[in-house]
Amino acid sequence: MTHVVTDNCIKCKYTDCVEVCPVDCFHEGPNFLVIDPVECIDCTLCVAECPAQAIFPEQDVPGGQEHFAQINAELAPRWPVIAKKIAAPPDAEQWNGVADKLPYLER
Repeated sequence: MTHVVTDNCIKCKYTDCVEVCPVDCFHEGPNFLVIDPVECIDCTLCVAECPAQAIFPEQDVPGGQEHFAQINAELAPRWPVIAKKIAAPPDAEQWNGVADKLPYLER
């Protein structure tokens, strides 16, 4: 089983989660983070650390966001690993909680 980063991370990209990951399974894109499903050990540490509440166990991904499992799997090999916390984008708070952000995902 793996964890999945979902819609609310787009344009928020808080990185609190990456610091607690024991296997460095997070990958950083321009405005989104993904979890590599091959590397994730299902430890659940990242879930509580996400200020945007955008990380879910694969079986608990909210309805309508199931496609984010495929997005994480597709983008993880393309993007570099991130293992240290960095500053969130300056407008992250205004994007936190905005629905349907997939059109804003920069690949």
